[in-house]
Amino acid sequence: MTEPLLLARGLSKSFPGVKALANVTFDVAPGEIHALMGENGAGKSTLIKLLTGVYQPDSGEVTLAGRAIAPKNPRDAESFGLSTVYQEINLIPHLSIGENIMLGRQPTRFGLIDYKALNLRAKAVLARLDLHHLNVTDSVGSLPAAVQQMVQIARALVVDAKVLILDEPTSSLDEGEVQRLFKVLKRLRSEGLGIVFVTHFLDQVYEVSDRITVLRNGELVGCYTAEELPRLRLIEAMLGRSVTASGRENGGAATESSQVNDQPSVLSAQALHRPGVVGPISFELRRGDVLGLAGLLGSGRSETARMLFGADPAETGTIYVDQVRVNIRAPKDAIRAGLAFSAEERKLEGIIPNLSIRENIILALQASKSSVRLIPRAEQLRLADHYIKALKVKTPSAETPIRLLSGGNQQKVLLGRWLAMQPKVLILDEPTRGIDIGAKAEIEKLIAELSKQGVATVLISSELEEITRNCNRVLVMRDRKQVTELDGAWLEPSDVMKVIAGQETHPSAHPPAAAAHSEEANRA
Repeated sequence: MTEPLLLARGLSKSFPGVKALANVTFDVAPGEIHALMGENGAGKSTLIKLLTGVYQPDSGEVTLAGRAIAPKNPRDAESFGLSTVYQEINLIPHLSIGENIMLGRQPTRFGLIDYKALNLRAKAVLARLDLHHLNVTDSVGSLPAAVQQMVQIARALVVDAKVLILDEPTSSLDEGEVQRLFKVLKRLRSEGLGIVFVTHFLDQVYEVSDRITVLRNGELVGCYTAEELPRLRLIEAMLGRSVTASGRENGGAATESSQVNDQPSVLSAQALHRPGVVGPISFELRRGDVLGLAGLLGSGRSETARMLFGADPAETGTIYVDQVRVNIRAPKDAIRAGLAFSAEERKLEGIIPNLSIRENIILALQASKSSVRLIPRAEQLRLADHYIKALKVKTPSAETPIRLLSGGNQQKVLLGRWLAMQPKVLILDEPTRGIDIGAKAEIEKLIAELSKQGVATVLISSELEEITRNCNRVLVMRDRKQVTELDGAWLEPSDVMKVIAGQETHPSAHPPAAAAHSEEANRA
């Protein structure tokens, strides 16, 4: 291999109570696309922010083209030749393409912006990306997301970048747009540019990457050529466990809920699709079902949950509840149909921190009623006390502000909020993330008890042991698509991992469910 174009050696960064990055070494060669991989909390974002001057390292050094650099901010990093394009579109819609590309670097003449020179330079950098057809005087706001992403890359290149860092550049692109972007990346690679490619999509990693660096829990796992790291080994490196290890424990919820095939259908999703986001997705839930959604971060698990609940509604496809077709365009429609959703980000999308436990519990039930039909105070207290006791919420009072509770107790209160609605289907996105072992065990026990009572559950978890322990069926997702559905109460985590990696099809796998509906449902 040639001498590194970018070399970061021994980078470390700590925040109060957290070691975000520990002695990580990372390098990029000229004319290389280098994938940076890892799950949430692995340290990818911290490494990028250290390279680009957003953070200053506690220790370590960075060299670019043989020169030691210590950027104090992103603009400083750009002056050295290190440019970053982030996942979010960061352009000014009402300005032209040329103005966005040259923003902060506008050529001037007699103290005024020289628009002729500005547009000529913008055209030159667009030509480098084979974007001759774009009119640099057009407004950026009129462009589709894929073209705006290209404009962002053009803006990053106008500073004569030596290394280009792309942080999730394909998250909002469809397959055709991804291929056009990859064509551009390969062209830049042939020109000697070093490219850091951060993504969660395995197919894309192996399509364009020369090498792959894996981080886990802030530490370097290893650096590999793409050829020497099969998908299964990549997943093992990211998750930190072997596919031969078993996380199954006897007596899990899955074995208790495995006799649901004769139960009536409560929810059927048929070809739900939100283009560019996730889908198509098809499955059927019966009374007492516990269906797991498994896949790596970015596979489309949370997007599927939000689509089911109408937070980000499907553009095509149909949903049946109790074999009757329903139109879910917003969360209120889902709630009326009997669906409940506990989101992954409980502090941002779940709890209302300054309200009491009582107020948080009755929130969804009150929202389902008219604003003038307030739930009587006595009924609020009865519901709050019931779910505090049933879910073993540790609190001195129902009037305690929920922000004062531990993460596990906050999660229990959110479950109480949705159980007060007496839902037919409960969608749980990472319900045990960030909580202690005892609270985790209690929530898993609750899932099993709800299954016995006939409540159907969709469970999303990054922990495959949790999925296989609690679910009687698993829908495996990869690259925002449904891969297959596995069933059997004794699935091993290794079975699911192999399917995620695309290595093999499990004997229990079958194509997406095609639910049978009554004549009444079909007419509906």
